[in-house]
Amino acid sequence: MKEFKALYDTIVKLRSPGGCSWDQEQTPQSLRGALIEETYECLEAIDEGDSAHIEEELGDLYLLVTMLAYMHEQEGKFSAADALQKVNEKLIRRHPHVFGDVKVNNVNEILDNWAKIKVEQEGRKQKDSLMDEVSSGMPPMDRAYKLQKKAAKAGFDWPDTEGVVLKIKEELGEVQDQIIYNGEQRAEKLEEELGDLLFSVINLCRFLKIEPSAALRRTNSKFVDRFKYVEKKMKEFNYELNKENLNKMDKFWNEAKEIKYG
Repeated sequence: MKEFKALYDTIVKLRSPGGCSWDQEQTPQSLRGALIEETYECLEAIDEGDSAHIEEELGDLYLLVTMLAYMHEQEGKFSAADALQKVNEKLIRRHPHVFGDVKVNNVNEILDNWAKIKVEQEGRKQKDSLMDEVSSGMPPMDRAYKLQKKAAKAGFDWPDTEGVVLKIKEELGEVQDQIIYNGEQRAEKLEEELGDLLFSVINLCRFLKIEPSAALRRTNSKFVDRFKYVEKKMKEFNYELNKENLNKMDKFWNEAKEIKYG
């Protein structure tokens, strides 16, 4: 509590007359991008397993969340304390198996209770469709993953991995057909088919209990490390990075896979 109060007081000072002009100019709208960026940086730190980096990035998130709450406090809408109190009350309300006498047998029953409490106790409007429970504001890959999980929970799912893999092959074939096709609607149709292919690959991740965003972040990091190795070797041999030297770059790429980043 002492440390949070110190952070809160610092933010109040920064936003007050005589504080920092940059902080005073910020609004909830202007901080949206920073909130997203810091969230992804925190995810990166978690993927790296670097405790010091995680600590730093969580601190940045605390800063942004507290500042956003204080901005609304300044407008008289709610206080930072109100937000903390409400989330604590919500946690207690949605965990009657911990703070009450409700009995549950598994995680699915916990999630079912959670959904009922939102409607019956919190007065939230029941969604017309399971799909409406997934925010349309989520990044497309994460939303696809959540949509598939909702459908699977309702029993709409493949019986085994074979069907999922066959669907990926089918969608890849349709993409290949569109690459060959030269009609006027090619670009639009190709976008559609590539979307179907990505959706199917995400579905395989879900089926195998692999979070697609985490898997892709890992691959992105691997790609960056290997390409940096290529850049380093090309510079050592005084080769330019261009199409004409693709064979040389490919050679160093394979080296990176086998020697350093395999």
